[in-house]
Amino acid sequence: MTTSAIPAKVAVIGGGRMGSGIAQTFAIGGAEVSIVESSESAAGAAREKISAAVARAAQRGKLADPDELLGRVAVLTGIAALPGDAELVVEAVPELAETKVEVLSGAERVVGPDAVLASNTSSLSIAGLSAALQRPERFLGMHYFNPVPASKLVELVAGPDTTDAVLGRARDWVRGLGKAEVMVRDSPGFATSRLGVLLGLEAIRMLEEGVADAASVDSAMELGYRHPMGPLRSTDLVGLDVRLAIAEHLHATLGERFAPPQLLRDKVARGELGRKTGRGFHDWE
Repeated sequence: MTTSAIPAKVAVIGGGRMGSGIAQTFAIGGAEVSIVESSESAAGAAREKISAAVARAAQRGKLADPDELLGRVAVLTGIAALPGDAELVVEAVPELAETKVEVLSGAERVVGPDAVLASNTSSLSIAGLSAALQRPERFLGMHYFNPVPASKLVELVAGPDTTDAVLGRARDWVRGLGKAEVMVRDSPGFATSRLGVLLGLEAIRMLEEGVADAASVDSAMELGYRHPMGPLRSTDLVGLDVRLAIAEHLHATLGERFAPPQLLRDKVARGELGRKTGRGFHDWE
């Protein structure tokens, strides 16, 4: 059974690392969750991803009945398959504005009038994404953090038309999941990406300049400032390609302090994208 603070039916568009994590989190909370992917092959990969994540959580003693949880998760193909009675739809596709606008517009045509639409974007303008929507007042940013089931924070971003009622529903859902929200204004990079990327870029420059090796830079922030994870290891976890895309967006909107270091560009060009490829600033193999 769901609590009153958790939507009974949730749809997540995109079943990658973030999307599957969001789906898993709502399923743990008791919601019926649909993951919507673009193709049968992507849907199969999403099924494998969430099944593996749930199995790992069960092995660590975090879940008593993984089969029951997976029974509440369906993986579907195509926006048209989106459940029309979903109370919340979270878009978690790659950080490309045109892709996000396309899936959000498609979702709006399928779901009911009271559904809330949300984007998991970490840096793109909520106003820009909402421009193509017929009802932008029910749209907001819900920025989750990786790994979603373990992370306590959700960044809520109001667009220019987002109603207080929609923000209140989103806040209650976040708290119902046992997480905490921060409310931020719609600004490039919001609060978390803007600060996190700036720290990560400076750490990469220090590595580029030979100030210290990657392990030492990370240890300095973990031991000296009590960060749970150093900025280079965090970049590996997020994905160097994702961090580069965000940095380029912030560079274009906020100026030179967000200019991506050449070392970051070089590693992305070589396919060294972090944990997902086995090598980034650290060796994950």
